[in-house]
Formats: sequence, C-alpha cells, structure tokens
Amino acid sequence: MNKAQSVKSKAKNYKKILIVRLDRIGDVLLSTPVIKALRDRYPESHIAFMVRPYAREVVEGNPCLNEVIVYDKDGCHRGFFGTAIFINELRRKKFDLAIVLHPTLRSHIITFFSGIPERIGYDRKGGWLLSKRLPHTKQFGLKHERDYALDMVKYLGIKPKDKDLCMPLNKESEKRMGEVFNINGIKSSDIVVALNPGASCPSKRWSPERFAALGDSLIRDYGARVIIVSGQTDRALGNKVASAMKERAINLAGDTTVSDVASILRRSNLFISNDSGPVHIACAVGIPVIAIFGRRDRGLSPERWGPTGERDIIFHKDMGCDPCLAHKCQKGFKCLEAITVEEVIAGAGKILKR
Repeated sequence: MNKAQSVKSKAKNYKKILIVRLDRIGDVLLSTPVIKALRDRYPESHIAFMVRPYAREVVEGNPCLNEVIVYDKDGCHRGFFGTAIFINELRRKKFDLAIVLHPTLRSHIITFFSGIPERIGYDRKGGWLLSKRLPHTKQFGLKHERDYALDMVKYLGIKPKDKDLCMPLNKESEKRMGEVFNINGIKSSDIVVALNPGASCPSKRWSPERFAALGDSLIRDYGARVIIVSGQTDRALGNKVASAMKERAINLAGDTTVSDVASILRRSNLFISNDSGPVHIACAVGIPVIAIFGRRDRGLSPERWGPTGERDIIFHKDMGCDPCLAHKCQKGFKCLEAITVEEVIAGAGKILKR
C-alpha cells in the first residue's frame, strides 16, 4: 500500500459497502465494531454483512446494517454452480466496496467475480485478487482480533469511536428463554452462572469432570443456579457434565440457538467457558466471563482471542511446549490440566462477591 493509494481510498464516499467474514460465530462478533465505525462514517450508505448460515443471528437485527447476506457453501450455494449463482446475485447488488476481514480464497474469488471495484483485505490466500492489500500478521498475535478487524476501517481513514461488540437480542429467543427461566423457578434475585464445556477443538476443552465439579461448587458455595449450554455438536459434552454433577443443573446443551444463548447470558451473572464463540456473546451482552485457554501458539492466544470486558478473568498456563501441536498434542493437554477447579472457583468468587 503506497501513500497515493491510501489518500485516494480515504477521499471516496462509498454508497454500497459489503463486509465479508465467512468464519466462526466469535470471529464475526469480534468484527461488529467495524459495522458501527462504517455507519458513523457513512450514515447514508447501504451496508451489508456477508456470513455463513450459522453466524447469521450474530448480525441479524444490527441497527447499523441494511442487509445480511448468507453464503451457504454446504447448502444452496454448494459446488461450482451454486457459488456461480451466488456470485451473479451479488453482482446485481452493485456494491462499490468490499471489506474482507478474514482471508480465504473463496471470499476473494467471490468478491472479485462479483465485480466489486474496490476490494480491501489481507495479502494472503489469493490476496492478489484484491485491489488493496494489507500485510497479514495475525499469526503473530500482536494484538486482539477486534483490533485487526478495525485496521480495515482505519485504512479508510476512519477513527472508530468505540470498540464495543454488538449482539442484537432476538424477540422470540427472549420470550422462549424467559419461559425456560420461569419453568425452572429462576428468580431475578438468583445468582445465575452459565457453563460452556464445548469448543471447536480438543486442545480448547477443559475436562467435563472439572466443569461438573465447578458446577457443584458454585451451587453449594454461592447458591447459584447453574445452566449448561453448548452447540449441537457438543451436546454429549454438556450431558456428560450434567450427569457427573451431584447437584442439579439446568442442562440446555445442544438445545439452544445462538440467539437463545445471548438471551440466557443476558440474564446471567457470570459465564464460565472454554475458548469459544459464546465467550464473545457474553461480552456483547455485558456479563463477566471466566475464559479457559489452552495452546501456546501466539496466533491462538488470549491476547488475540480473549474476552474483552473489564471484569473478565482468563486462565492460561504456558507449559513451555515448543512448538505447540494443538489438537495433536502428545502430552495430554497439560496446559489445560494445569488449570484447577479451585482456582477457577476462586476467580468466580472475585466476580460474584463484588
């Protein structure tokens, strides 16, 4: 990027802007400050966000968006012809700027063949298909993912007014989870703690047995009402936690949508979770988080992916593994094993006693 390109980019007044992020729920949530920054700078522009189906609820209803575009590569847009149809539909929308927040060859191909004249992204995975490229240094974990995302709008000459995450609440989920709380006799005066034993990779998962012991301690020590949540793929983990507990928890593992989780967390006092998307949902709805991290890789570290609230607590033990083999770990995930139930309970006490 040369100086002339940067000045030219800053001078433009884009009428139709497409933000593209085709990875996970948490990644999309950490990109929501970009939406607000663009809306502040371009109050009259049409701003759309392109996501995968499972991340739709993260941005649907966002007051700063005009449109949510869903790209379903495993469904109706599957294969060459499905993607070609999607590209043709996108071309008809006539966007004049695309901001690709996460570099994938698929994202770059789609925005290129959609005829979007300006395409900003990272110089990685087919970055030559972009019209303007930023150096890719995310793997070094030099700053938070939220800040990496905001680098894109800073490139346009925009100074973000805030970095707050945004997760709109869904009316149907609010009603449904309100009924769940009523059925289970949860009062507004109760201490509610939600637990998430799931994560996308074994190298991120604290053991179900420890989550169970944690849940029992929260109930006995604080009289807490404990709710277990997880995605559908981690239902078995949630069930394992519930069955290992001696005290009664409300097990909703695998039975909630993304919006349902936001409605549960909004009603909770604390969320304790592995490194996963719901951590950032909790931050977006404003409740404190205790996040459990494994791995030693800087690009996967809490410095890049940790919760963003002021009261949040992170547990992350460096066992000196070099290199970190992640899910191929040959040491029994010692970094996770080193995190004890007692220290997580102590962390919970610091938050719940305030």
